[in-house]
Amino acid sequence: MNSVVLDLWPELEWIKDEELKEKTAKTWELALERSVLTPDDLRRIPFTLLCGPDLKVTFMDHKRSVVHIARDAGNKINEFYHGELPVNMDVLISGAILADVGKLLEYVLDDNNKAVQGNYGKYLRHPFSGVSIAEECGLPAEVCHIIATHAGEGNMVKRTTEAFVVHHADFMTFEPFKDRLKI
Repeated sequence: MNSVVLDLWPELEWIKDEELKEKTAKTWELALERSVLTPDDLRRIPFTLLCGPDLKVTFMDHKRSVVHIARDAGNKINEFYHGELPVNMDVLISGAILADVGKLLEYVLDDNNKAVQGNYGKYLRHPFSGVSIAEECGLPAEVCHIIATHAGEGNMVKRTTEAFVVHHADFMTFEPFKDRLKI
């Protein structure tokens, strides 16, 4: 496993299935190879382009928090729902780690080193490019489904339990930035 990817994603170690862990890491390696963004850029750029350049929450801050929130939620569902709503934790964690991997192809840096949506990203948003890279690396359909359905595009299909968890972990830490009641 690439040390650069493991440094970005220590949460990879939470995946018990070694083959799934390797394929998840390989997907990030391939995305980084194809992207103009570096790991340092991911630790610097805002996690969304919709909230302005002064946002202090970085891409990696947000992505890692989504993985932590999804894992905690999955563990609680497994603990309290008596097997009625089982969560495959390896699939959940892999999907959460990979949900925004396609943004590495969607984003470019402008002349001021600011992240902006590139031409490729205007045609293919990150759920699509993320699934493409993940399939190229041999990720199973269960994980690709999470990548495909974590964003608004997923509102048109039924989601697995794992996909619901990742979708809500992502949106509960995104929506308030753009549409929160301030009292």
